[in-house]
Amino acid sequence: LGLLYYGQCYLIYPAAFPSGSRTDVPTPAEHGLPYEDLTLDTPDGVKIKSYLLVQRRSLPGDNSLDKETEEDGAEEDRKFAGTRPTILMFHGNAGNIGHRVPLARIFFIKMRCNVILVSYRGYGQSEGSPSEQGFKLDSQTVLDFVRSDPVLKTTPIICYGQSIGGAVSISLAARNPKEIHALVLENTFLSVPRLIPSAIPWLAPFSWLCHQKWDSANDVLKIPRTIPILFLSGVQDEIVPHEHMVTMWNIAIGKMNPDGSPSSSSGTRSDLQRKEGEEGVTKDDPAAMQDKGSRGPATSASPSSLPRKSTTTTTTPWNMQEAAIDKELDTDLDSDTDGDTREEVEYGIVNDQRVVVSKRTKYRIWREFEKGTHNDTCVQPGYWAAIWEFINSLVPLPADHFTTSSSS
Repeated sequence: LGLLYYGQCYLIYPAAFPSGSRTDVPTPAEHGLPYEDLTLDTPDGVKIKSYLLVQRRSLPGDNSLDKETEEDGAEEDRKFAGTRPTILMFHGNAGNIGHRVPLARIFFIKMRCNVILVSYRGYGQSEGSPSEQGFKLDSQTVLDFVRSDPVLKTTPIICYGQSIGGAVSISLAARNPKEIHALVLENTFLSVPRLIPSAIPWLAPFSWLCHQKWDSANDVLKIPRTIPILFLSGVQDEIVPHEHMVTMWNIAIGKMNPDGSPSSSSGTRSDLQRKEGEEGVTKDDPAAMQDKGSRGPATSASPSSLPRKSTTTTTTPWNMQEAAIDKELDTDLDSDTDGDTREEVEYGIVNDQRVVVSKRTKYRIWREFEKGTHNDTCVQPGYWAAIWEFINSLVPLPADHFTTSSSS
């Protein structure tokens, strides 16, 4: 039992898998992207590496701009970057940031976003050893960097988290609700102890020994309801059961309590949870190290800005190719003061079966992918269309960089 307790980080954070992940880290330059190799010092003295991709008016290979002095051009590029969203990319528990550069390329080239790929401590070429407390410090360090950078400090920040990166994103937003504009969560879990029975069945009887909690089921309640969240779930996920994402969705919109029981009053939270959501800090959070009074103004989207699909076919920059969409409104729930518990559900036909395609409330959107597994949900048809639509509803994206046939 002692080995399980003290050695659990090696199971939860397989930073050396696949082989070579600690030394062989592909760079954005290998994908034709300009970038800065960023090294940041965390409050506990660990140096973490990140790739920083800052927008410019011309994309690589685009010579359409008129010739101008280098100084004038650089200044205009900085102004342009300051108007674009900044994506904080938090990856899953295996591999390194280099393996996620193709995803960053879509945000950078197709959506014209600034991007930071965050290498957790103990991963890739970052120093240190991985842990929950350490990851929280790492993510806070990156957020503090963005908010102090002369170009990026005014940009809306969107967290994109896959698997354990979703837990990192939820925790960061819960601690910094006035700094995070929105979240995109893919195949994340309710908590590590609740994941163990399915992910590592032979350890199920000892899940009580788990000290790496990542209690997203409770943390998501600390995120103000007005911060938009896009949930992306692969139905065939073999590592994080689909039910984790379903329950997380229901908790986030007030239909369930963190323990999975039905909420006694849909959409309402305890006074403590509301206060924590507004303050963004819990009294026992080891990573809540920044001055609350220094936070900038809230930048979350207004209710009317979230996308609302009609029942007719619409043209988007990505061809979602979804047919036979039906839409229903969940009328079993009374609207609360936030108006975020009434679900609008869209259905599609897959293999002659009627399945859920998406759900949405005023501030939250759900998309599920019938054939998506843990690692390939991000390449399922409609995945990037959903993200484009979501971000475009918050910060208009330049549609001239898209084509309806694009699939990269």
